Amino acid sequence: MLDKLERLPPDPILGLAAAAREDSHPNKVDLTVGVYKDEHGLCPVFEAVTKAQELLAQEEVTKAYMPPAGSEDFNAGMQRLLLGAGHPALAGGRVSSVQAPGGCGALRIGAELVYAANQGAKVWVSDPTWPVHIPLLGSVGLEFANYRYYDPATHGVNFDAMVEDLQQAAAGDVVLLHGCCHNPCGADLTLEQWGVIADMVEAQGFLPYVDIAYQGLGDGLDQDAAGLRLLAERVPEMIVAASCSKNMGLYRERTGATIFIAKTPESAEALVSQALVAARRVYSMPPSHGALIAGRILVDQELDALWRSELVAMCGRINDLRKAIRDKLEAATQRDFAFIENEKGMFSFLGLSAEQAIRLREEHSVYMLNSSRINIAGVNAKNIDHFASAVAAVL
Repeated sequence: MLDKLERLPPDPILGLAAAAREDSHPNKVDLTVGVYKDEHGLCPVFEAVTKAQELLAQEEVTKAYMPPAGSEDFNAGMQRLLLGAGHPALAGGRVSSVQAPGGCGALRIGAELVYAANQGAKVWVSDPTWPVHIPLLGSVGLEFANYRYYDPATHGVNFDAMVEDLQQAAAGDVVLLHGCCHNPCGADLTLEQWGVIADMVEAQGFLPYVDIAYQGLGDGLDQDAAGLRLLAERVPEMIVAASCSKNMGLYRERTGATIFIAKTPESAEALVSQALVAARRVYSMPPSHGALIAGRILVDQELDALWRSELVAMCGRINDLRKAIRDKLEAATQRDFAFIENEKGMFSFLGLSAEQAIRLREEHSVYMLNSSRINIAGVNAKNIDHFASAVAAVL
């Protein structure tokens, strides 16, 4: 039976990353996978994470299962981090959450609840969006529709087109929104535009589903969550999928949370009960290590302050890289790359064709997706000149 299965091609992003690793060119540049890298090309471990991990190792006396909903410190800390400690939804007891295996697991649990509530729900996703959104949400049986979002001509959000498309979203539909640092384009909604989306939710009755995987990597923890918080104040219910992979560096620990804002406290409790049943059939019990680390950081005043300072430094480096990349590309090509400095987070479209992206790989060992999406953090002082000259050569 099993020998009938054919070999499938690797994931496009992971396949390119593997090709980059195998490339022996001394000046190769890997801009593929969305993992933060420091100036030495390493994905660093936060000092706050190291200290929390040491405390955990000293105190841990069992490897028994976690509670089904996960770490209480982690869940409560993530709610405060995303919504702000004084948010009306928290004060009203309308927020609940479950720990999940990374942002991916969080997205899947939210999709399970959407399907349980309305099997006919249509999920509206931005064009473009993170490619894994479709299989993660669609694997439960949900259908999709696209709304226009990114305008390659302006390198920004085409908000008029977005609103025009989302006017077709019906009550019972779901609109997937990127909370900040849009993956893959880096172009974010303004706070005013978030307010327009809230108006549409109130008028049309669709459910907002916010994926926020990069809080703290755009303008800061509070600034990056401002749109989500505004929406949560205005709408009766919503789902949030959050990840600690990027802002705590817990990539391999798979640390995430699905957060529900409900109409009533009773509904918030019901949503958790539904989420636990869904989790039981998907992955059974939550992993412990990453959530215990993150939970310790979020409740320990000293560790929290240390982590926040490290995250500010990381965010500052990303924004400095954006300026440096803009300056180098403009000097090398005599073209306008101001949009790179204006975007947020780790990603940007360079505006190159697929043919140019392929030439960059084959002729210059500069690896990016065929869409010309790059991971900003893959650039450093050692490779930025080669990167800029290579782009100039294919242009």
